Amino acid sequence: MRPLRIGVNALYLIPGRVGGTEIYLRNLLRALGEIDGTNEYFLFTNGETGTGLNPGLPNFHTVEQAVRATYRPARIVWEQTVLPVAVAAWRIDVLLNPGFTAPFLCGCPQVTVFHDLQHKRHPEHFRWFDLPFWRFLLFWSAHLAQIVIADSEATAADLDRFYRLTPPTVRVVPLGVDPKFFTIPRVHPAEPLLLSVSTLHPHKNLDRLLRAFAVFHGKRSEFRLVIAGLRGFDSQNLERLRDALGLADAVEFTGWIPREDLYRLYGRACAFLYASTFEGFGLPVLEALAAGVPTACSGIEPLAGTAGDAALQFDPNDEAAMAAAMERLVSDEELHETLSTKGPERASRFSWLTTARLTLSALRDAAP
Repeated sequence: MRPLRIGVNALYLIPGRVGGTEIYLRNLLRALGEIDGTNEYFLFTNGETGTGLNPGLPNFHTVEQAVRATYRPARIVWEQTVLPVAVAAWRIDVLLNPGFTAPFLCGCPQVTVFHDLQHKRHPEHFRWFDLPFWRFLLFWSAHLAQIVIADSEATAADLDRFYRLTPPTVRVVPLGVDPKFFTIPRVHPAEPLLLSVSTLHPHKNLDRLLRAFAVFHGKRSEFRLVIAGLRGFDSQNLERLRDALGLADAVEFTGWIPREDLYRLYGRACAFLYASTFEGFGLPVLEALAAGVPTACSGIEPLAGTAGDAALQFDPNDEAAMAAAMERLVSDEELHETLSTKGPERASRFSWLTTARLTLSALRDAAP
């Protein structure tokens, strides 16, 4: 099998600004570097990406493009016009698009990753002026790809439902978990701290989580809730709700934080909560399980399938059930110990090396 020249369309990546898709791409490239010393990788980056995306191996090359992704219209125009020229100039055999969108006219086959279809499932969570572009760009990006990668069976089902795309065009490639999470030193005894790692977007259901925590905090006032993640569309509403519930001193929104700081939060937390009403995969739940933090999450797919019996599950529309899950996690010592043990066992089934192998297989199959 001849070595391939693989392009990676990283034009979307703004460090600290794109949430889980940044974690995905960084871990994927690192894992590809571990398993593949044969093919050549060309990372097409923007002016904000910086040098840290490249694993620093001889077969990985950074091709910085003269565009800044913070101005999204410019990035999209560049992706559709200049990127195909660069792909041709670098004689790319196959282009990986890890952030939903792809150039429509490209001189080589493409593999495009869909982390979810939230714009179809929950259009109410999008700004009215963004939604038409999401619909147009993602529809054509999906249909012009030789292979579409879905993070989960739930996303694959949505690709079938909304775009009529099925295997072999669609392949399910689950995400992995950073091995670092398995080795995070846990504070004993754990602090009276409940942790949630989540972008502050409406579908993350953090308003209900706050109200449920207010009920729990009324009985267990020593506990704090820390919500770590990118400040999204719902930030101001959530801050106002926190203050209205009298939780200004008990609830902290950290914003996007460095990974080392996140590791320390997992090590300190008594329990982990994830209340989302919609997910493409739900990587923070997997990370919490790997870290051995007793976890409760929404009983929706794909979270339910990922966590299995290693986490408590609740109806994300039921605030009383959330509050009850918090109480069980902090007061039931036997349950606490059971989940602490089952979590890492469950998470060990998910590896970025597996993600990389399946992704590389898709790239090879799509290449001419």
